[in-house]
Formats: sequence, structure tokens, C-alpha cells
Amino acid sequence: MVTGALVVYAVLVLAALAVAAAIALPLRKASPRVFAAIVVVVPVLAFALYRIVGTPAALDGSAAPATAASGEAPSMEEAIAELQAALARDPAQPEGWRLLARAQASLGNREAARDAYMSALEHIPDDPELLLEAAQARAQAAPGNRFDDEALAMLRQALAIEPDNQRAAWFVGVVQRQRGEDAAAVATWEALLPKVDASTATALRTQIDQAREAAGMPPLPADANASPVEAATAEAPVADARVAPGSLRVRVTLADGLAERARLSPDAVVFVIARAAGGPPMPVAVERHAVRDLPLDIVLDDSDSPMPTAKLSSLEEVEVLARISATGSANRSVGDLESAPVRVRLPAITPVALDIAP
Repeated sequence: MVTGALVVYAVLVLAALAVAAAIALPLRKASPRVFAAIVVVVPVLAFALYRIVGTPAALDGSAAPATAASGEAPSMEEAIAELQAALARDPAQPEGWRLLARAQASLGNREAARDAYMSALEHIPDDPELLLEAAQARAQAAPGNRFDDEALAMLRQALAIEPDNQRAAWFVGVVQRQRGEDAAAVATWEALLPKVDASTATALRTQIDQAREAAGMPPLPADANASPVEAATAEAPVADARVAPGSLRVRVTLADGLAERARLSPDAVVFVIARAAGGPPMPVAVERHAVRDLPLDIVLDDSDSPMPTAKLSSLEEVEVLARISATGSANRSVGDLESAPVRVRLPAITPVALDIAP
């Protein structure tokens, strides 16, 4: 059993090394220190996040979970510190800053993630995907997840460079709704509507109708071309305007009295994880919170993706769960409390409810 787990880990690390080398290759000659740091931090990040979910055997309870004391897992925090040190010595490396931002976001360090994205933008200010990620990071680090003027300018710049960027258009509409510019949000989202797939269009039409109602406008005319499934779900409730196509709203609750019975510290760490349904246990999106924050109402999206090659929006079905770590580390251990995993097809019409119970 141990040998099998080691083989799984070895394969994971080798794959992560290949990804890391591909990402960092342009930096090898220009900045060998940053190249070396990225090659270290990507496998460590992959390895540590793999341990968040556990080995395949641990998922079905057939093996004892690994513990932080086993010494098997390297420290993600140390790897991040190494990347920070390398970037301090040679800061003109946007891909290093982008990787650092994603790593910080995976640890729940939203302000640090925002700052790392802003550093990346200093070097490549015209990358639409980077502009979008940075704008989201600014909102996630702000009270109420509100987009400020600089974040809005980033979204508009991304759209100017890539007019068909659906997520950027969606978030421009979100900003307009946040600011009470409901008619402008209607115009933005109605222009987006013909460009999205049928499932996303169902959710988007409901959001448009909500914006129309707030603006004193009638609802959209019924779509004569809608399929029976779309028509049946057209009135279903959807997540609020924070949730972009390819994103997932999650509500995490704790069973009554469990915090007292389990003597949970308010500082105990809560991981909220989305992973490919029926696939490897590597998270495609993960957020870290504290027990004191429960109940949680959060949105998982591509900015929560710990790895550059695995994004939530690229999947059709995911499995979502929440875990309270007994040790406070990412390593799965005895005494952890978990919700039952929930399978969800994307885009999701309703929020995913996760209840952590004994």
C-alpha cells in the first residue's frame, strides 16, 4: 500500500516537473534563479494540494491518511518563500509573479495574491487573462468582493484586447450591478448572451431578468428556440451576480453543536475543494478559510485554481467538498471533519450546499 502511494506521488511530481519546466523554460537563460524557483514551487504546490484531498486509497478509507509528522510532504509555504526570494532578486519575471499569485490565493492569502498579480502586470500589462485574474484578485481582497475603479479598468482593457472574452464581459456586468447601473448591466449581458453555450445562457437570462427588474424594464421575451430542458429550468434560482459562467457558488455550514463537541478552535482551517468528478483528486479550485467564518458563502472560479493547467471552467462536472483540518495543515489527517462530496454539473444553476457533520 505504501509502495503504491509512493508511485502515485512520484508520477504526480514528475508530471508537475514537466509542467513547471514548460512554464519556466523562457526564463532559463534570462533568469536562472527564477527558473529554478518555479521548477521547485510547482511540484511542491501540486504535491501539497494532492495531499489536501489524499491518495486514491485514502478516499475510500482503505488506507490510513498521511500526517504532517510523516515527513512525506514538502512545505508549500517554504516553496513559496523560495519563489518570493527569487523574485526579489530578479523581479522582472511576470510568469513567476503569476505563479506566486495563484499559490498565495490557494492558501487564502488574498491580499498577497492581489499584490503578486499587480507585480506581474507591471511587466506584461496587455495579457487579457492576466488582466482578468488580477481584477478578480483585487475584488476578492476587497470588502464585499467589490471591484474598484482599477479592477474595472483592467476588465475593460481585457475586453479591448480580446472582445470575445466572455468572463471579462460577465464581470463588467457584475461591476455595473454592484454600482446600481442596472440598465448598463442589461446591455452588457445581453450582448454576451448570443456568445455563450445553451446551459450558460439559461443562467445568464435569469441574471439579465433580475437586472431588468432592478432597472424597471420588462423581462426578456421567451426564447422560442430554447430546448425543453432550458424552458423547464428558466425560472430556477441561480447564484448571485458574483458567479461568472464556469464558476461555482458554495455554501458551507457546520452541524449544530459540532464546534463545541469537537472542541474546534475558531482558527481551525476549512478547505473548500472542487475536483474533477471521477478523475484524479488534485483540486481544480480550492479556498482556505477559518472555522470562525462559518457559515461560508463563497464563489469558486478559475482564480482559485492552484495549477496553471487545470481550471474549473474547463470541466463539465466536478465534485465539491469541505474539510476542517485537525492539524491546521493541508495534509489529510486523523480527526479531520468533512462534508459529504457533492457532484455538480457546470454551469451550476443553484449554489452547492455542503454541511460538515460528524
